[in-house]
Amino acid sequence: MKMRLIVTLVGATILLTLASLWMGQQAYSWFPPEASAESKLIDDLFSFLVALGTFIFLGVTGTLAYSVLFYRAGRYDYSDGPPIEGNVTLEIVWTAIPIALVIWIAGYSYQVYEQMDVRGPMEMVHLHMPETMPAAYAQPLETGGLPSAEIAVQAKQWAWIFHYPGPGGQDVTSTELHLPVDHRIKLALTSDDVLHGFYVPAFRLKQDIIPNKTIDFEFTPTRIGTYRLRDSQYSGTYFAAMQADVVVESPVDYQAWLADASSRVPSPAYNRASFEYNRSAEQSVVRGWATVPPAPPPVVNYAPKQAPDSPPA
Repeated sequence: MKMRLIVTLVGATILLTLASLWMGQQAYSWFPPEASAESKLIDDLFSFLVALGTFIFLGVTGTLAYSVLFYRAGRYDYSDGPPIEGNVTLEIVWTAIPIALVIWIAGYSYQVYEQMDVRGPMEMVHLHMPETMPAAYAQPLETGGLPSAEIAVQAKQWAWIFHYPGPGGQDVTSTELHLPVDHRIKLALTSDDVLHGFYVPAFRLKQDIIPNKTIDFEFTPTRIGTYRLRDSQYSGTYFAAMQADVVVESPVDYQAWLADASSRVPSPAYNRASFEYNRSAEQSVVRGWATVPPAPPPVVNYAPKQAPDSPPA
């Protein structure tokens, strides 16, 4: 009888493990395609958490279902159960296992964060230190090497403006973020007004932007294509319209785009928030609540072509 129980437990554990590993592999398909070196680390961590969660969920529900099916009282059995006072060994086991799992998850998560190295380890401390104190940065991801492109990102209600060091030291501005593939990118994130959030789902990266502070943020794009930048913080009425394209291209195409943008005369770019605000102001219906007027449309060297009466893609 004891051997049969052991065989049953071993078989159930093997089935649970296989089901959990399968579910962990399925988790990779729940996200957009991986487009940065950091996204692989995040997806591996998420797959691990899904597999572990599946094992725990199926183990607990399976034990409950087995108990209900094979150890339930008879239909007319109203007697009391055995007077069990407790089991010290069992209590130690079910306390030690969750503690070990939490430590395991925390250690793995911290290891992934260190490997990503998207920010300097003293970044949050420097938010409260004098401006004269030098910043400290950990070693970047090996795939990208040292930052090869430094771009200033300006967030405001409700627009993204990107500043690039152009040819001859000229500042090139754009409302579309262009990045060279397989190069370590360094962004200097600033906000003109309220909290904003830099979030690109395909990169698996999100960073809050704090007013009156400059936050350095590094990553390495690895997949050519066009992705979407969104504001992950609620920053006011038109925050959902605060989106921009992120174009990852070859270094040759990136330099060609930078040269083309630098030759253009700065002009006002189409801004969805300003368009919607001006259109609502022309209507005779009074909504009954105050709305923060959007900042004027940004004046930049380069802006993607877009019809003023169509929403962003």
